[in-house]
Formats: sequence, structure tokens, C-alpha cells
Amino acid sequence: MSDQNSYTEFKAYEELEFRDDFMFGKVMEDKRLCREILECLLQQPVGELTNVDTQREYRNTEDGKSIRVDIYTQDDKMIYDAEMQNLGNKSIASLELPRRSRFYQSAIDTDYMRKGTPYRSLPDSLILFICTFDPFEKGLSQYTFYSQCREDDQLALQDGTVRIFYNCCYTGEAISDDLRNFYQYVETGACSDELTNRIDQAVRKARKMEEWRSDYMKERTLIMDAIFEERQRAESAEKRIKELEEQIASLGFIPHGLNVNENDTISTNPDVKEEVSTVPEMSQVIFNKGFSEGAEEKQSDDVRKLAEYFIKENPETTVEQATEMAEGILK
Repeated sequence: MSDQNSYTEFKAYEELEFRDDFMFGKVMEDKRLCREILECLLQQPVGELTNVDTQREYRNTEDGKSIRVDIYTQDDKMIYDAEMQNLGNKSIASLELPRRSRFYQSAIDTDYMRKGTPYRSLPDSLILFICTFDPFEKGLSQYTFYSQCREDDQLALQDGTVRIFYNCCYTGEAISDDLRNFYQYVETGACSDELTNRIDQAVRKARKMEEWRSDYMKERTLIMDAIFEERQRAESAEKRIKELEEQIASLGFIPHGLNVNENDTISTNPDVKEEVSTVPEMSQVIFNKGFSEGAEEKQSDDVRKLAEYFIKENPETTVEQATEMAEGILK
């Protein structure tokens, strides 16, 4: 799955390729073609697919955050999650594919359990990342991971989960012809066999679908709006942080990460200097204002200093409330 929020420019609909998220999903809606592609990737037969969901959304977090998987499908024995992953303008490390694959696995299992299914009946699952780059930079054609005992490499956990990362830019010899042809098509769009020809035909057909064009334009607009709103929020937050830092500095508080010697004067406000002039004195004043010994141990000096400022500004603010606000700013 590409991180579309990192893009500010989008391809025209007529320029979309199989490697692009939207087109990948539309092509894979064809159950027969989806099955053949899975069989090519896995180099083994796949059962008849009961459904193919594209851009399936999971909402499993308390704060309502969701994830979308590119392709979710299953046969009578296995759940398949297939993701087309482009690098875009990001680094490989920033994609965090290993942890992302873990999150997808958790979301799929949790969703399945919500149907009232006991964990003993969880089907096996395969999470497949089709990468247009070498995801681990080891030069392999693919990377297959499953749970195995470290002390005995013959002992597998057999929890029914496998994650495979495909390196479509692989140019070595240790690969089957059909998988090589598939990789080449993903990378260049060049057709070399019956499967890649069928994929290319599906792409060309999809480009003529006005309904899908409309869907793409709507999705693109929503993403661009979301990017704009996020940037606006980020700019507002940055401005507010600068204002708070200036207020804190003028009142004798030390922003997080600023190195100050114990005997340095930390206030530029004459009124505050009369009460507190050094770091140790500030800590003592805050402690005397009502922090318990347990709270003092728990909270950092910076949090306590900022919490004291909030209490001064609003005497009705409790220590707990002030601490929570301070932690939110300094975290």
C-alpha cells in the first residue's frame, strides 16, 4: 500500500499503471485474474476465491484510526492480503514494512474474531507485499517470514501466519520464468507471457471506465483536501508551540531539551526573578506548591516547571490537570 498522503501530485487517470494502488485494486477485482496472480506469486495452486475486497478498511483502535488493505480475499483455507508498495519519495526505513505487516496481521485476525469465531478456527493467512524496490536491500527475489524457534530451527510455531515481501526489481537467476515476467511487467509494463498480457488488457480496459475515473478523481480530491488540512494544522501547531516557548522563557521556565547550568539565571521577567532565579530554586518552589513525593518522582523537571506555570495562570487548575497539559506539550 502506498502512502498517498506523502504525495502532492497525482497521475492523470489515463496514466495509471498496474503498480499504482488504484489501478492495482481495480484489476484485482477480477477473481479469476486475482487468483492467477496469487498463484504466480506463491508458485502454488490457490483455491477458488469467495470474494475480493479492494481497499478494505479496518477500524480497530480506540481513537478511531483505520487502515486500508489493498486486496483482501480468501479461499476455503486461507486469507490473502496483497499490497502493492511503491517507494515514492520516501526511504525504505521510513515505510516500516515489518511493523506495518504486523499491524495488518493483527487487524485481519481481530476482524475475523469479531464474527464470533473462536481463535481455534482462525484460518491461515498470507500477507504479501509486492514491492517495486528491494525492501530489505539483500538482493533476494523475495523474503519469506514465519515464526520459528530460535533454539531449534526445525521447530516452527505453526500459528498459520506467513508474510512475504516481493522484490520486483530483482535481476538475478534464482526465480521462475512466470514470476520474472510478472516482476518485469510491474517494473516496466512490458508483457512477456499470457498472464502479463491479460493484466495489461485489464489495465487498458480500466482506463476506459468512466465510473472508475470518477471514483479516482473523488479519491484524489479527498486526499488533497486531507493533505491541505494536515498542513494547516501543522502550521498552526508550530506557531502555537513557538508562542508557548516564548511565554515559558519569559516566565523563567526552561523548554524541553535546553541545557542550563544549575546556577544560571533562568528568568527574564523581573517579577519572577524576585521569587526564583535559579534552576534548583524553581524546582523547590514547584515542589512546595503541592506536588507529592510520588508525583515528583514520576514527572520530569520540565513537566513540573510547566505545570507550575499553568497553576499560576489559573489557580483553579489542579496539579493533575496541569501535569497532563504539560506532558501533552512536552511529549
